[in-house]
Amino acid sequence: MREKVQAALDKVRPTLQADGGDVELVDVTPQGIVQVKLTGACHGCPMSQMTLKSGIERVVMKLVPGVKGVEAV
Repeated sequence: MREKVQAALDKVRPTLQADGGDVELVDVTPQGIVQVKLTGACHGCPMSQMTLKSGIERVVMKLVPGVKGVEAV
């Protein structure tokens, strides 16, 4: 599952990088929670929660069956 999650993150990465940010995969828990670290301009950005839920989580859950959610760590 980790490889599929990484591939899904690679699909959203260009959008984040266009705004000076990025996302790193930290872990995928046995419960299906994807843990990521937002970096660059995304780290500390007031819109990062919206980016995480409306962008990253939506794409990852659509492309990777079994993922229950995405959280920043």
